[in-house]
Amino acid sequence: MERTVIFNPQGDREATHRRIVQGNSTNIMELNRVKYQWAFDLYKTMGFSNFWIPEEIPMHEDKKQYERELSPHERRAYELVLSFLIVLDSYQVNMLKEFARYITAPEVVMALTSQEFQEALHSYSYQFILESVVDQGIAEEIYNYWRQDSMLMERNKVIAEVYNSFIQKPTEENFIKAVFGNYVLESLYFYSGFAFFYTLARQGKMRNTVQQIKYINRDELTHVTLFRNIILTLKEESKELFTPEIEKWVYEFFKHAVNMEVQWGKYVTQNQILGINDHLIDRYIKYLANLRLSQIGYKPLYPEVEENPMKWIDTFRTINDTKTDFFQAKPQTYTKRNELRW
Repeated sequence: MERTVIFNPQGDREATHRRIVQGNSTNIMELNRVKYQWAFDLYKTMGFSNFWIPEEIPMHEDKKQYERELSPHERRAYELVLSFLIVLDSYQVNMLKEFARYITAPEVVMALTSQEFQEALHSYSYQFILESVVDQGIAEEIYNYWRQDSMLMERNKVIAEVYNSFIQKPTEENFIKAVFGNYVLESLYFYSGFAFFYTLARQGKMRNTVQQIKYINRDELTHVTLFRNIILTLKEESKELFTPEIEKWVYEFFKHAVNMEVQWGKYVTQNQILGINDHLIDRYIKYLANLRLSQIGYKPLYPEVEENPMKWIDTFRTINDTKTDFFQAKPQTYTKRNELRW
């Protein structure tokens, strides 16, 4: 695949001729000429409606609970989950700009840019949580867990290998694999971690950390929706990318991703966290995988799992009584801030 150029004087200004990839745009942001309205709407939602500031959430009560009320198993899980989330958002900050270099629809590039900003904000929020809740020495260890923990190292490789393959060899096949890798990261890999935090909230623990996670969860909804729409549009515009080999690979990759996520969830919680156990983790991740596959036109991998086994999570992932409903095809919008305090 060829990277887009900054300015293409021979490009076609007609918006209806645009394509997600391999188009012939001028690459000028002519927003009076938009083909993919969903991308422009997501850009505005991510950039203007879903803005938040980590420092606005006081963390001192969480520090007390971390030190005095969390069990050793809960503290271990808290640290491991944060360590993995830090990795995931770091990947996205770096990878989204790589996708944008091959996208030939300016409004989609704008949406990717908003997502990149949000992923950087998530990284900052994790730093703020660590700085506020744990001692500096422990925070340093959490950032570096991937060097010491072999299970975390294996988790980090799943998406990294797909991304690195595209960066090192930007073929059409590697591009579409990287797009699916992004979709799996956004729609599946965050959620056992989120489930752990919501389980703590259900017990009245670490509520301010959970408030940060709610905002991140809300953002991830828009990211899932963005890449879902990219995949569905590519399936219409660039059918040649979806070869039988790729279709087979999608199922194999999802199955591998699910297995790794289930193993990770069990490893993190060790069946020692009140309100969540190995069986629930297994069913929840498989339920999510079925849902995510169906949302992009694929058959479920686990037909025996038909219902969400952790429906109570819906109660805990709300902001101002508005659900951060990542199961919906379209994102809900949230109340805009009238004032930004810096």
